Amino acid sequence: MAKIIAVTGKGGTGKTAITSLLIRHLTRGDKVVLAVDADPDTNLPETLGCETSKTIGDIKEYMHEERDSLPPDINKESILESKLYEILEEMPGYDLMVMGRPEGSGCYCYVNNLLRGIMNKLVTNYDVLIIDAEAGLEHFSRKIFRNVDDLIVVTDGSRRGLRTAERIRELVSELETEVSSIYVIANKVTDANREKIASTAEELGLELIGLIPVDEMIIERDLAGEPLFDLPDDSVAVQEIEKIAQKLGL
Repeated sequence: MAKIIAVTGKGGTGKTAITSLLIRHLTRGDKVVLAVDADPDTNLPETLGCETSKTIGDIKEYMHEERDSLPPDINKESILESKLYEILEEMPGYDLMVMGRPEGSGCYCYVNNLLRGIMNKLVTNYDVLIIDAEAGLEHFSRKIFRNVDDLIVVTDGSRRGLRTAERIRELVSELETEVSSIYVIANKVTDANREKIASTAEELGLELIGLIPVDEMIIERDLAGEPLFDLPDDSVAVQEIEKIAQKLGL
């Protein structure tokens, strides 16, 4: 079964950038990787340098609207599965799937049940599934994904940011999805706050597995709207991600 890694955190922490750099690392190995953008803001394709227009949200909307008009003897799971493969973007070193916008009005339980079974089958084709997740973890509360091996909470260097990580940890305990390990990565770290972040994380009982320095290369690319996927090896963020990946066994 695939190792499932989910990356979460509030907006502005660099969650999607961290996800992109982890994917970058994985593509340089021999693992078969599926990247999933499960954040409604849908920023992962841009940071990876991939254009995509079709989402799982579009398919769910179609299935929701057409449910009663489809012939009763047709295999609806097969229809949904075939449409999922249509939106799967095959990129060099990884495949990409975008969840898309939140569900509309009405009950989507029927479609979610179908999707859950298909996703559980789909992930068996991969060694690693890495998810850019929203801070609310809604997809996990609906069990669209099976149990998560590693949940990574990305935070900034503030105590408030670490408190957010603590709240996400508490939220996980309320979900039906089982999470084996929860880790914290502090992003945009400076020499001035490095030690304080480490001590605060320890005080809150958070397992800190990485302190990523402020990276001017990322700042420049973000301002220019350029992807992060092809950052050079001498990027300080890339170098720290390599250490984090080793700790995660990637």
